[in-house]
Amino acid sequence: VEMRNINKSFPGVKALSNISFSVKPGEVHVLLGENGAGKSTLMKMLYGEIAPTKGKILVKGEEVEFHSSKEAMEKGIGMVHQHFMQIPSMTVAENLVLGTGKSLFVDRKKAVEECKALSEKYGLQVEAEKKVSDISIAMRQKLEILKALYRGAEIFILDEPTAVLTPQETEELFLQLRSLREKGHTILFISHKLQEVKALCDRMTILRDGKTMGTYGVESLS
Repeated sequence: VEMRNINKSFPGVKALSNISFSVKPGEVHVLLGENGAGKSTLMKMLYGEIAPTKGKILVKGEEVEFHSSKEAMEKGIGMVHQHFMQIPSMTVAENLVLGTGKSLFVDRKKAVEECKALSEKYGLQVEAEKKVSDISIAMRQKLEILKALYRGAEIFILDEPTAVLTPQETEELFLQLRSLREKGHTILFISHKLQEVKALCDRMTILRDGKTMGTYGVESLS
């Protein structure tokens, strides 16, 4: 992924100013900065939820212009938002496959089989037949990652995923993210927690007040 000279203005506010950075295939790259630095706004552009006012986005060397998150998904980009996109009254398996078929009806048996197979393949253990309203926050997050994988994501955006997790759940999530990296997936990780950056990430791009302060190898900074 490469973002070149990205600018974003909302009425009366310049949110992002000339942001450029690139992400290597198969790395965990953190966007680091305090609340309001522009991290989520920038990633929502990559996911097709917001259009840049100016600038270019390249995915696998090809310039792209997304008008929706569906278009971003078709290019292999998945996003796990802070607020999960799930229907609590439906099961984990139903949520996994919802919106991917031509019919509005879900083949429940097939959905459960696919959910269990995907969960096994990636080591993201979920209870396929339980209602989303009855599972833990950590399992709901795993479901979001599985949903992205089910839709073919190779590039993941995680927006402050540890904000809702206990320290033990955070550790487990990091193991799963390292496993995804080993399988060749690229991960963009939004955070402002320095200990997480040290524990998980390869490189960081630092944002402050809508501007980039540069990209650094995690090991190169104290």
